[in-house]
Amino acid sequence: MNKIVITGIAASVLSGMSLVPQLIKLMREKKAADISQSMLVILFIGLSCWIYYGILHRDAIIIISNSFSVIVNLLILFFTMKYRIKSNTYKEFFMR
Repeated sequence: MNKIVITGIAASVLSGMSLVPQLIKLMREKKAADISQSMLVILFIGLSCWIYYGILHRDAIIIISNSFSVIVNLLILFFTMKYRIKSNTYKEFFMR
């Protein structure tokens, strides 16, 4: 493995793991009032574009890391919706 591949893997792992602490906090506290749904939707679209880009370039590092990030992002969005609806603040969810 050369430096370019190692750098790509390191960047992918760190980027992919960046939202995991937010997911853990959300699941522990069961509060979603401070999470921006707009940010999650924009991030989801961007990650999906990266996956498509990776497919076009046949780059497994980009495809795998961004697929992981999409899964984490979808989990955050799911739990955000779940906890907002559960706390009866679902109107806020759709108003943001």
